[in-house]
Amino acid sequence: MANESRGKISNFFQKNYVAIVTVIIVFLIFIPLPKTLIDLLMTLNLAASFVVLLAVLYTPRASDFQTFPRIILFQTMLGLGINVASTRLILSNSGADERAQSAMVQAFARIVAGNNIVIGFVIFIILIVVQVLVVTKGSGRVSEVAARFSLDSMTQKFFDVDNRLNSGIIDDQEATRLKDAIRKEIDFYSNMDGSSKFVSGSVKAGIFITVVNLLGGVIVGSVNYHLDVSNAFSIYSALTIGDGLMSQLPSLIISFATGLLVTGTKSDEPLGEQLVNDFTRSGHIYEIVGAILCLAGVVLKVYLLLPVGAIFIFIGFRMTRQEEKAEAAKADEKNGSQSQSAQAQADAEKIAMLDPLSLELGYALIPLVSKEKGAELLERITRIRNEAKLDMGFVIPKIRIQDNMTLDPNDYSFKIKGIEAGRANIRLGYYMCMDTGSVINPIQGEKTKDPAFGMDAIWLPEDRRAEAENAGYVIVDPPTIIATHLTEIIRAHAAEMLGRQEVSSIIDTVKEKNPVLVDEVLNTAKLSYGQIEKVLQNLLEEKVSIRNIVTILETLANYAGVSKNPWELTEKVRQALGLQICMQYADPEDKKLRVMRLSQGLSEMIQEHAYMPDDGSKPYVALDPVDRRKWITAVSGSLARVNEKGYQPIILCVSAIRQLVHSAIEREMPGVIVLSDMEMFTAGRAVSIEIVDEITSEEE
Repeated sequence: MANESRGKISNFFQKNYVAIVTVIIVFLIFIPLPKTLIDLLMTLNLAASFVVLLAVLYTPRASDFQTFPRIILFQTMLGLGINVASTRLILSNSGADERAQSAMVQAFARIVAGNNIVIGFVIFIILIVVQVLVVTKGSGRVSEVAARFSLDSMTQKFFDVDNRLNSGIIDDQEATRLKDAIRKEIDFYSNMDGSSKFVSGSVKAGIFITVVNLLGGVIVGSVNYHLDVSNAFSIYSALTIGDGLMSQLPSLIISFATGLLVTGTKSDEPLGEQLVNDFTRSGHIYEIVGAILCLAGVVLKVYLLLPVGAIFIFIGFRMTRQEEKAEAAKADEKNGSQSQSAQAQADAEKIAMLDPLSLELGYALIPLVSKEKGAELLERITRIRNEAKLDMGFVIPKIRIQDNMTLDPNDYSFKIKGIEAGRANIRLGYYMCMDTGSVINPIQGEKTKDPAFGMDAIWLPEDRRAEAENAGYVIVDPPTIIATHLTEIIRAHAAEMLGRQEVSSIIDTVKEKNPVLVDEVLNTAKLSYGQIEKVLQNLLEEKVSIRNIVTILETLANYAGVSKNPWELTEKVRQALGLQICMQYADPEDKKLRVMRLSQGLSEMIQEHAYMPDDGSKPYVALDPVDRRKWITAVSGSLARVNEKGYQPIILCVSAIRQLVHSAIEREMPGVIVLSDMEMFTAGRAVSIEIVDEITSEEE
């Protein structure tokens, strides 16, 4: 039971020691303490200040010592509490009775002053001046400047990280780590700017308490203990010096630690290693200094300088020899690896690959990604990639942003694997204003077209924004125009961005939670990454998200034994994703899918002219010119009638020819959606069908 009780007490103290220490520090100011406890607290305070100083010396970066500002506050309050307690002890007891006074106070008074009070006061004043005017003031100024520069550069540093992330130099995890480090640095220097005032305030309070100690001691000694004024001054001045030193010495050490911390560099090396690196750059420094000392010893006849100078010359000679050996080793290594480096460089040039995605800007658009101008586009591109990952189901490659002097100043070009996928012209300082049908009084402006959707628009200067909003225009700024355009390009070309490496990453992610499924797909069904890649690309080409990858892989595992043709497997996967696909195009209010039904005659014609390549490439419809004209006329007529009604163009056909129907219209009529009856069957009652038109030929 006793051990259990001690364990509970120990656990309680470990969890609440900060609160306990805080309460004790506060009560030090009010509760009289015996001299033994005061001596113990003085010793602990002095030891703690040395611990803090040494901890600073072994801390590479200032921001790594996140608790330092609070430690300063704790140490300041502890020192003031001990100072108040020792002052109470000095004034409440006779100064002539050494047994009643603090042993630490008396010891420091004897060490510094000895029997001469004047020397003691001079030393004490020198320490105060050094602490106030040199260490504390300098540390406070450095903290203030560091805090200001850290806050001023915060936005630039964040944009720098975002730019490196979007350029593919770092990944999301590294970007998060760098941003956390920037936040830690900003928080640290902001706190240090205020915490340095604790140290200077502690010094001022210590000076005030010292004066009160001296005056109060003389009064108490004269009135309470009937000492003459000179004797009282002599006794209590010694105690005052000792008490002042015991309070100011820890503060001086903390001030020194503060100065060391805030003047440190951002190197990952501790101070000791940095000093070694800085003072061992050249042995000639020590040789020259040694020669000067020897010469000064001879001229001034101070012969102690001769051995000191000889030591410096010896140190410099040893360092010079080591430098020569190191340089020789580097030269040998350089000569030995020169041919390898040349070969490696040549190989690197040979295998230099195109950027998966790149955004090239004319020089007038550079402010959109400039850190000094806010770099609005960088943040939007990061959001585009995150949204595309959620929308399509795989991680979009990094987008490299670079300037291109061959472009018109206001042009930008988006490329996929070096091939241009979209280009547009942007006017900085202007808004693109689009009429979506709510404009009553049109405004005159420079006509243009929205690059993402091809809608008619006008350019208006920024000072006319309010006028355009009041007229009912939709206002779009340049960064939003580019971001929207990139989003649409990425959605339209998602299949081109999915490669084997991306497929491997997707499968590795699934394997973490579904290892059996991945094993069945790769080992039992024996599907290759290329076959899986082709199925996923087929889905993305028709704007079907592959986020439900588990269902996709399960379907591939189920039907791979029947056929490994990627087009047949794609249809099976689409049927399994029927609900997802139908909900994608159904009316969000009534969950109704309004479609154009393909007639039986045209279905039979498509099936009769179907061609399935033996090599497993994409099937297509080989129509003769007459049948081709008949097909295009029928689909175009139905499409025109559906557009008049304001419905989305969706063709419904049997699953056997769905892929053929899509391949027969994708060039002439892009944007038309083709669904199969099996996909509708899978969707079940969640989606209802309304046939708004029937695609039929004149002969039927």
